[in-house]
This record gives sequence, structure tokens and C-alpha cells, in this order.
Amino acid sequence: MYKYILLLITFCAFSAQAQEMNATVTIDAQQTGQPNFQVFKTLENQLTEFINTTSWTDDSFKTQERIDANFTFIINSFEGDYFSGSLQVQASRPVYGSTYNSPIYNYNDKAMNFNYKEFENLTFNTNNFDSNLVAVVVFHIYTILGMDADSFGEGGGEVHFATAKQIVNTAASSSFNGWKATDGLQSRFRFNDALISNVYDEFHAAMYQYHRLGLDLMHESQKDGKQGLIDAVALLKSINDRRPNSYLVRTFFDVKSDEIASVFSGGPNVDVTNLIDNLNRLAPTKRTTWSAIKY
Repeated sequence: MYKYILLLITFCAFSAQAQEMNATVTIDAQQTGQPNFQVFKTLENQLTEFINTTSWTDDSFKTQERIDANFTFIINSFEGDYFSGSLQVQASRPVYGSTYNSPIYNYNDKAMNFNYKEFENLTFNTNNFDSNLVAVVVFHIYTILGMDADSFGEGGGEVHFATAKQIVNTAASSSFNGWKATDGLQSRFRFNDALISNVYDEFHAAMYQYHRLGLDLMHESQKDGKQGLIDAVALLKSINDRRPNSYLVRTFFDVKSDEIASVFSGGPNVDVTNLIDNLNRLAPTKRTTWSAIKY
């Protein structure tokens, strides 16, 4: 009896550990012509529970520290238990001393094909590939965890990116797209490969510089915070000097361009001459956005 009680207490203590994700899942099936089909609502509810009630790490997250994220599935077609479409994943982290949440992840996963039977169990094991749906979702969860950790401590996301790599390796044996080197320059494989490569070390330093030594300082000194952002962009330029137009750097500015323009469109003046030059070199397609920055 004593052993049973001890086991129950241990289980409850583990279950009470705060989960890491605070995610919203949306299934958009308008293009199928059957958007109200019950299977879509069931899938939406199951994925929400799966993402938000699973403990993905051994870290302790307070409720207010959970990572806000959105998973939007666009279902183009389905036949039987096979679904085809895309997935938009977004995530953000709070900025210290403010009510503002800063976006850290925005990934348009166009290779979102999967099999799903209504009410089937959603389970995950890094060493087994049982479901492309689960593998893709969990890949993005660990990538989000890595981005979040990078933004709070330099190199903090390394362990999470390594777990995402395990998922890539396991899923590569499947017939689904996005997991192999041959699946294009903007695949999950390519994105994760860049995140774990020493070639892009400055990216992780830039994530820390931008958030902890930039945005998180804004409540104390807007000038110091702005300088932190300027220094972060300079770090990314060093990557661009070696690997022009890299996918990883482009994704950073897809997430951050509006935020950067907003920060530098008001408040105390700082020297933005080099910043403007760097931004136009790193993300020339966003010149209209950069034009909002005040000299």
C-alpha cells in the first residue's frame, strides 16, 4: 500500500509539472468543400490537447512562461484517411518589463501531407516514425523550444535543435517530403541542418543579442535596447558575408522585419546608418519596410 501511495504521489508530481506550450490549433478546410466535416474538429481538439498537455522537456515552466504558438493547418484535399495541405506555425516570447510579445518563429510548411483516422491516439517517440502528422508537429515544437531558449541564453536552444534533428533522421526513412536533403532548399531538413551547423553560430548569438540585450533592455533604456538590435543585425551580416541569401537569415527577417521597423520609427535617436545598410543587404526585398526607419 505504501509503495502504491508513493508511486501515485510521484506520478502526480510529474503530471503537475507545467507544460511548455500554450498553443492554438486551427484546421482550415474551406478548400475541401466540406469545412464542417466532424473529423476536422476532432483533429483540431486532439492536436490542441496533445501539444499543450505533453511535457516536452525536463525544464520547469511557470504558467506565465509557457510559449504562445499558433498551428494553422490548411487542408486542400482529403480522401479516406489521407490529408494534403500546408501548415503555418508561429510562436512568440514575452518582452521583459512590457506586455508585448515578440515573434520568434514563423514557418510555412508546404509539405503537410499525412494520414489520420478520427480519434486515433497521437503518440510520439523520437526513435520511431509512426505518423507524419505527429512528426511534423513535434519537429516544430522542438524548433520553437530551441528558438525560445536561444533568445534567453546564448546557445540555449542547442539541445532542442538536436532533438529536432533526431526527428528528421527518423522521418527520413519515410516517403513523406521535407525530411531529406533532396527535398528542396527550404525543407525541414535544410532549416534544421542550418540551425545545428557551426557555419551559422552567429545566428544563435544574434537571437540572444536581439532579445536579451536588445528588446528586454528597452524598458530601462531605449537607446541601449536599440543598440542591442543593431549589434544583432551586424552578427547576421557576418553570416551573410560567408553565405549570401541563406534560408536561415531570411527566415529571421520574415519574422522580425515589421518589429525592427517599429522599434526604429520612434523614440530616442541612435545612429542607424550601418543598420540601414546592413538591412538592405540582408533583406533587400523588404526595402519598403526599412524605409520606415528614421535617420
